[in-house]
Amino acid sequence: MRDEERVVVSGEAGLYEVEVRSRGAVSAHRVEVPTGYPEKLGWGERPELEIVRESFAFLLEREPASSILPSFRLDVISRYFPEYESEMKRRSGRRG
Repeated sequence: MRDEERVVVSGEAGLYEVEVRSRGAVSAHRVEVPTGYPEKLGWGERPELEIVRESFAFLLEREPASSILPSFRLDVISRYFPEYESEMKRRSGRRG
């Protein structure tokens, strides 16, 4: 991740609004967490909010916020970055 400041705001269950602020620019994203997907990636015992935050950290390590889709489901990330699921499984053991 670069110098971005991330803000993740929870909406209704399974839907999250994410705002990324970077050097005066703001991008907004609506993210859906598919049922059962956090469990598939080893995040089942942690709040969904954490997998959304970590998924944005993953994305921001690879592209600027302005390149991230404005609305998407977490399971589509692997279409663009095939290593996403294995990396998220690895990161699921990281706390804090």
